[in-house]
Amino acid sequence: MKIWCCLCFTDDDEEEEQRPENSNSNKMKEGISAIEHESEGNIGNVSGDVAMQLGRRNASTSNNTGILPFEIMPQAILDDVYSTMSGENTNDDASVPSARRHASRRGPVIRGTRRFDGESSGGSCSAGSKALAVEDSQHKRAKVYSASTGHYVTTGSSDAGASSSLAGGDYNVSQGSSVPGTGEIFCNYFTWNSGGDGNPFDASGGNDGGDDNGTPKTEDLEIRMDLTDDLLHMVFSFLDYVDLCRAAIVCRQWRAASAHEDFWRCLNFENRKISVEQFEDVCQRYPNATEVNIYGAPAIHLLVMKAVSLLRNLEALTLGRGQLGDAFFHALADCSMLKSLNVNDATLGNGVQEIPINHDQLRRLEITKCRVMRVSIRCPQLEHLSLKRSNMAQAVLNCPLLHLLDIASCHKLSDAAIRLAATSCPQLESLDMSNCSCVSDESLREIALSCANLRILNSSYCPNISLESVRLPMLTVLQLHSCEGITSASMAAISHSYMLEVLELDNCNLLTSVSLELPRLQNIRLVHCRKFADLNLRAMMLSSIMVSNCAALHRINITSNSLQKLSLQKQENLTSLALQCQCLQEVDLTDCESLTNSVCEVFSDGGGCPMLKSLVLDNCEGLTVVRFCSTSLVSLSLVGCRAITALELKCPILEKVCLDGCDHIESASFVPVALQSLNLGICPKLSTLGIEALHMVVLELKGCGVLSDAYINCPLLTSLDASFCSQLKDDCLSATTTSCPLIESLILMSCQSIGPDGLYSLRSLQNLTMLDLSYTFLTNLEPVFESCLQLKVLKLQACKYLTNTSLESLYKKGSLPALQELDLSYGTLCQSAIEELLAYCTHLTHVSLNGCGNMHDLNWGASGCQPFESPSVYNSCGIFPHENIHESIDQPNRLLQNLNCVGCPNIRKVFIPPQARCFHLSSLNLSLSANLKEVDVACFNLCFLNLSNCCSLETLKLDCPKLTSLFLQSCNIDEEGVESAITQCGMLETLDVRFCPKICSTSMGRLRAACPSLKRIFSSLTTS
Repeated sequence: MKIWCCLCFTDDDEEEEQRPENSNSNKMKEGISAIEHESEGNIGNVSGDVAMQLGRRNASTSNNTGILPFEIMPQAILDDVYSTMSGENTNDDASVPSARRHASRRGPVIRGTRRFDGESSGGSCSAGSKALAVEDSQHKRAKVYSASTGHYVTTGSSDAGASSSLAGGDYNVSQGSSVPGTGEIFCNYFTWNSGGDGNPFDASGGNDGGDDNGTPKTEDLEIRMDLTDDLLHMVFSFLDYVDLCRAAIVCRQWRAASAHEDFWRCLNFENRKISVEQFEDVCQRYPNATEVNIYGAPAIHLLVMKAVSLLRNLEALTLGRGQLGDAFFHALADCSMLKSLNVNDATLGNGVQEIPINHDQLRRLEITKCRVMRVSIRCPQLEHLSLKRSNMAQAVLNCPLLHLLDIASCHKLSDAAIRLAATSCPQLESLDMSNCSCVSDESLREIALSCANLRILNSSYCPNISLESVRLPMLTVLQLHSCEGITSASMAAISHSYMLEVLELDNCNLLTSVSLELPRLQNIRLVHCRKFADLNLRAMMLSSIMVSNCAALHRINITSNSLQKLSLQKQENLTSLALQCQCLQEVDLTDCESLTNSVCEVFSDGGGCPMLKSLVLDNCEGLTVVRFCSTSLVSLSLVGCRAITALELKCPILEKVCLDGCDHIESASFVPVALQSLNLGICPKLSTLGIEALHMVVLELKGCGVLSDAYINCPLLTSLDASFCSQLKDDCLSATTTSCPLIESLILMSCQSIGPDGLYSLRSLQNLTMLDLSYTFLTNLEPVFESCLQLKVLKLQACKYLTNTSLESLYKKGSLPALQELDLSYGTLCQSAIEELLAYCTHLTHVSLNGCGNMHDLNWGASGCQPFESPSVYNSCGIFPHENIHESIDQPNRLLQNLNCVGCPNIRKVFIPPQARCFHLSSLNLSLSANLKEVDVACFNLCFLNLSNCCSLETLKLDCPKLTSLFLQSCNIDEEGVESAITQCGMLETLDVRFCPKICSTSMGRLRAACPSLKRIFSSLTTS
């Protein structure tokens, strides 16, 4: 990576111009030598150690003792460059290039000034340099070197070609833009454009590629960079130490800004390799630092002694991972401003002696995970003390103002030592003695008497305490995880803590019941209590309860005015639940298999939960009859409740109900509800149904095979699916159409009990557009033709009792004029009826004749079957040049778009000539027609043709210029037939000839040559 440094000069730079040349030269050499071991690209890389932050060792020094502060290296180089630019080295013009070559051998440290063609290095450059330096001190403009153009660009506000007069000379400000290349960093730099006469500020000469007015040819964008000291200070306040050190080597202004003491109040050298000399230099440089972190640094004892002796304003000190001598703790008293001391994972003293900690101003002390035999602490202002996980046998405390004491996991502290330490702190408010296995009830009693203000107590994993005869009236938080001595008798002592807000009893294996009345209790936890069976809780402020994996729990009684959410999942033996929770809104009782029908009374009006909105009873297999009457319930889930046989919901604002897996429901009543959709298709045994839903739009009864009595009052219902409701009769359908007049889609597939009377009732449905009567026993469709005048989709699949005259009203009387889609698949209509239907019903857009065994040919070119003459449009446009085409203006065009004749076993020939006027036909599916031999189609807009599995196909003629997909899978057609067919398909993209026995893999080239537009050819041997 290459770096061009930015020089931003200040007013005091003029004084530095008077420095001797030798001094500048020496500093340049030192600066280059200090970083000669750095490879290219590492100049801006600050590693984990602080060598780059605070100064690298001079690699060229044999004794390796000289240390450069972090500002010396860039200062030496910048001074030398500045003196060169200001004219001090003008007598030796080769000095700059020499330094440049020297730097390039060592590594790309500084890019020197680069002259344009015609640029002079004489005395005039000195005057121009001084003038521009003064100008820059006021405006701080910079030029950026562009590697792409070889020019320097000024980041200023001057117009292109503008000239200015300063110090008796004119200089030209050229514009440009620079784009860093890969691995390069471009910073701002100053150069001057020299005139032809040697004057660097002559705007009329020395400007390569410029015009007579001095305007450069490069059309670049001007950038303003007014980085004042205040602005830099604000920007640098967001940088960490590594980035500050990187910024310091950019220029003098940045170096001065990054060295401001505001950024170095906190000296963080955590896990960094810093020497004592470097640390001492930092402390001397920033004596007002208030925070020091040397955790994980080498020789922490020597470093901390330097910090204590040099930083008189030190307020916070963090150290660890090493050994601290006794001298440090004696020297602590000299840090009069110290407020916080954190020692982690360290050996104090020699490990066997007593360590004294005496300080008058210390407020926070943490000695965690330390190795020490005894510790004596005398800190009259100490408020927070943590000795967590420290290996000590005794702790003597003289801290009258101590509020928090943490001695968790201090396994070597005896019961007497814990008692002595806690009772010596009368102002103690928080005590953590978890994992102190020696603590007893006697110690707790003395602590309760001595520490009247104790509010937080953590005695988890203390097997010897039972809290019997212990009184802690001011306690607000009590944690008793895995306390084997806690039993039901302990609840009497806990009940005296009338201020208690948080109670945690996880893994108390001997606890069998909890009966508490605590007016301020807000949070209680009972997790993995194996013998816990009965919970009786009266807490008006209770807002959170966690009861989980209590296998023996069978009874819960909770009274609260603040509880809003209750989760009791996987309480398999829970049989009795009583709640008096005025604000309860969400209840989850998933997998509570033993719950009985009585739980419905709890969640109904008057049951104690007047604001309940969401109830989850998934997999509660003990429920058989569910009846809810609630004016607040919005969501109900009964997923997996397979034993339910009767469901009755009177919930006027119920919007969501889930009944997946409730496959044994026989009767269901939803009167009234606010459901918008309901799916009862998963209830195959449903026989009686009542629904009153003013907002319901979609109702699915698919598969309710025994449904015979249904009352449906949904005035906004638009879609009703009653497929396979074989017991649904005409009277039920008539009542439904009367109460649901807005139905648009009605599916009565396989409803064999529906007759003419039921179909005549459809006249009440003025918006009915889709009707499915597939798999019914209908013989007469006149009720449909007379009642459903707006019908657009009519499906009559497998209506085997329809005769050839059943559809005559469609093509002879003009019934159903809005009909667009007709499905007659698997019907018994004869060939002539199908031909007449297709000939006269020209308004149909989608026709399905799948599986029609009586259809032999689809010949729309025969005179007897095609009543229309050929259109003149083809002849005039020259699309289909056929002879004997007669004009006719009285014959309407067919609107047919999609024709499906899948699996018609007796169809042999398909002939659709231009005379058929199928101008809109875009999709034709003839697959699985085993006896189909000849296909001749001429359709201008046909895009999709499927002839797959037409194993008898021999002749294929296509005149379809817009065909894009052709499927011939498993067809017996040969290569010449396919090649001839696709020749007239100029837009064909996909061709499928897999499993065609007469087409080999070598034919793919011929097919592509015949149709150049092909993009994909699928064959059984190759995929192209």
